[in-house]
Amino acid sequence: MTPASSKTDLKNLTQEQLINYVESLGQPAFRGRQILAWIYRPGITEFEQMTDLAKVFRAVLAQHATISRFDEAMVEVSADGAVKFGFRLQDGAIIESVMIPEEDRSTLCVSSQVGCAMGCTFCVTGSMGFQRNLTTAEIINQVCAVRDWCLNHDLPPLTNLVFMGMGEPLANFENLLDALSILTEQRGLDFSNRRITVSTCGLVPQMKELGERTDVNLAVSLHAVNDTLRSSMMPINKRYPIAQLVETCKNYRQKARKRIMFEYTLLEGVNDSDADALQLAQILCQVPCKINLLAVNPAGDDAVRSPSKERILQFQKILRDNGYTVFIRTSRGEDISAACGQLAGKGWDEAKVQLNPASQPLS
Repeated sequence: MTPASSKTDLKNLTQEQLINYVESLGQPAFRGRQILAWIYRPGITEFEQMTDLAKVFRAVLAQHATISRFDEAMVEVSADGAVKFGFRLQDGAIIESVMIPEEDRSTLCVSSQVGCAMGCTFCVTGSMGFQRNLTTAEIINQVCAVRDWCLNHDLPPLTNLVFMGMGEPLANFENLLDALSILTEQRGLDFSNRRITVSTCGLVPQMKELGERTDVNLAVSLHAVNDTLRSSMMPINKRYPIAQLVETCKNYRQKARKRIMFEYTLLEGVNDSDADALQLAQILCQVPCKINLLAVNPAGDDAVRSPSKERILQFQKILRDNGYTVFIRTSRGEDISAACGQLAGKGWDEAKVQLNPASQPLS
């Protein structure tokens, strides 16, 4: 039997890539579409379960291919209902995903990298440094594992995905695109484009390409209204300053009635003044957009504090008076370090990690 380490993980393959793969094994293209429809069904773990494939072909697949999955997650549940999942990868690294249940739906915050190279000062993930990109399969398996967990725990179905977990999604661009292809393919996981959001700190070239190659929603982390402050908070601004970022957003290709979501984290005494709100309104005046205000979450720096509720409401009022749709995001999962900017893959009980290896190949 071919060693597992050299087998092809079929969850790394888009439908087109899977078709090419089965054709390399001497099979017709439609076999690739059949396999894709099988491997994303809940409970499918073995090629022998794929009963509309010939037994001989199933044996060939078992010899050459594998279907990876996250068998068991480490789980923490917040007092507010948010659920943080820790997944241990085959190389020992741990990534985290966060599920937010609502009355009739659930949203999953998906990670794209182990660590992050962007170095944003208010984000704990950045303090990890960058370790590596996730494979397409590792991105997809977060969604599969949480989907199944919701089913098994009688929770609302997983309906929405936000790439706002560990890492900068657009810095893992090709694997992200392949994952989006699988997520939105009807034979794959069948999510609607309009229910998937990719967030970025502002990688301008990849933003342009994302708009050209997908129809998912775009969220941009802005967090400051002048280059001096934004560069001190977000080093990426030195490469792509605010004017270039906003110009890219103004020309971003998207469907009619779609709007970019700008994320703006409020830090007391840093970027939360009336003048900041007015300047933000001016900066974004030519961009079809919505604005999401977030109070900064604790990240181990006592010098960084959230503004008062009154200050946040006043900031929102100024933007609304200038014609913007403005939301105040309610933080969920702060008590288990699952809120925005808090994911760091730390604090999981080591015995629990060893007892529940998260990534297991299936032959």
